[in-house]
Amino acid sequence: MTEITNLNIKDLSKLPSPDFYINKYPSNDEQNLLIKESRKVIEDILEGKDKRLLLLMGPCSIHDTAAGIEYAKKLKVLADKVKDKIYIVMRVYFEKPRTTVGWKGLINDPDLNDTFNIPKGIEIAREFLSEVTKIGLPTATEFLDPFTPQYIGDLVSWGAIGARTTESQTHRQMASGLSMPIGFKNATGGSVQLAIDGMIACSGEHAFLGIDNEGKTSVVITKGNKANHIILRGGTSGTNYDSKSIKDAQDMLKKNNLEPNIVVDCSHGNSNKDHNRQPIVFNEVIKQKIDGNEKIIGIMLESNLSPGNQSLGDNIKDLEYGVSITDKCVGWEKTEETIMESYDILK
Repeated sequence: MTEITNLNIKDLSKLPSPDFYINKYPSNDEQNLLIKESRKVIEDILEGKDKRLLLLMGPCSIHDTAAGIEYAKKLKVLADKVKDKIYIVMRVYFEKPRTTVGWKGLINDPDLNDTFNIPKGIEIAREFLSEVTKIGLPTATEFLDPFTPQYIGDLVSWGAIGARTTESQTHRQMASGLSMPIGFKNATGGSVQLAIDGMIACSGEHAFLGIDNEGKTSVVITKGNKANHIILRGGTSGTNYDSKSIKDAQDMLKKNNLEPNIVVDCSHGNSNKDHNRQPIVFNEVIKQKIDGNEKIIGIMLESNLSPGNQSLGDNIKDLEYGVSITDKCVGWEKTEETIMESYDILK
């Protein structure tokens, strides 16, 4: 058998169970209440019961937990200032999908050196989520590996299925069993219909292979997750945050008997990957909401302590503190200015 199996496998090693990490970093009653209430708030925003703007903001990815916690503390102060009009959820992204190759995120490679210490990455991710929720912020993340939710999902209030995986049956099935509201991004080419198909699939019941909390391979049967929505992030076909693109997407949602809720991602294709354009996109979307499009329910913003990004070189000691190593982010000063200006004009 050794001559015909695992021919391209370099190594197989055991991974501790979800329960191992959950017991090591358990959530307390206060955290559980925050997560439960924040998920309910997001669902109420989706259903139109809560008229506040959902703002999903934070670093493109977490690579330095110290900088991430510093950001979270600043964000908590801002969130409290605007909480009557804007509901802020912090982006805490540990998994980064790649078109080809590259750093795949803190869970996959926590030491940033291609050693792929995934057990350590899961532990750091769970500890970080625990610290952010103790600060009092609900968290948002993109789920990429279908096993990841069992390890960290109980500390997450909102999840995303990314542009590269929105068409994936595996991810649509996974989303149907997740315990939090889920956003589906339009595909990298710009297709909105693929995301809508994902939403429909997510709402249905599915059976697939997964793991339980003891880490044992299991048959997972889901109820379906109807707390889902679309995220417009632009694509190779161009931007899609303008009023016509948003109306077209809303019309497509209605034709598919779905609520015409729209969340706009200010980064990626909508900013042409230029962080300086993110506030421009943000302000345009706010204007459309003020002008009467109440079904624009949320905005995503990639923001960090300092603006721009940097390359992950051979020596991680050379990395600049508080600067993204993935997509370019808006710096904190501009972030705060943009949010407060919008807060002043929102009704």
